[in-house]
Amino acid sequence: MAANPLLMRFSSLLEDESLEGPILDLACGRGENGLFLAGLNLPVILADRSPEALEVARRSAEDQGVKVEFWGVDLETGRNPLQEGYYRAILVFHYLYRPFIPYLRKGIREGGILIYETFTSEQPKYGHPHNPDYLLQPGELADWFQDWQIIHYYEGLLEDPRRAVAQIVCRKPRE
Repeated sequence: MAANPLLMRFSSLLEDESLEGPILDLACGRGENGLFLAGLNLPVILADRSPEALEVARRSAEDQGVKVEFWGVDLETGRNPLQEGYYRAILVFHYLYRPFIPYLRKGIREGGILIYETFTSEQPKYGHPHNPDYLLQPGELADWFQDWQIIHYYEGLLEDPRRAVAQIVCRKPRE
């Protein structure tokens, strides 16, 4: 599996030498996105609650000869597991847990980047997921980050396979 096209398009933002700290790939699954960035010699933490997924990612990292950190973490405990103001960037793909959004906002350093893509409420027309808890409402993702510098925003259909998504790439403002 290749890295997400949105990440590949905007990965140069993460190579900014003025950014400090690691890139956190949340709910990383098999780690394709974080491993792509590790291949660019960027510091990456792959985080997922599935030990099996992290083991697949660990083997892929070894096969690719890249160095990453692994973090087994359940993001849905109600507690904030993230260090505040620590991450140069956070990546989230195909994961939504609304109570976690405030922690995500706090975890990124000033000037840091968020790259987020997940499914919208239109997705059940095209496949899984169907649970509204995992589907964004129209404009919801943009609303959460309206006070950040929006670099890219898209809400609609993508092809191959057809899916309904919202995407955002944004920068946390410097105080």
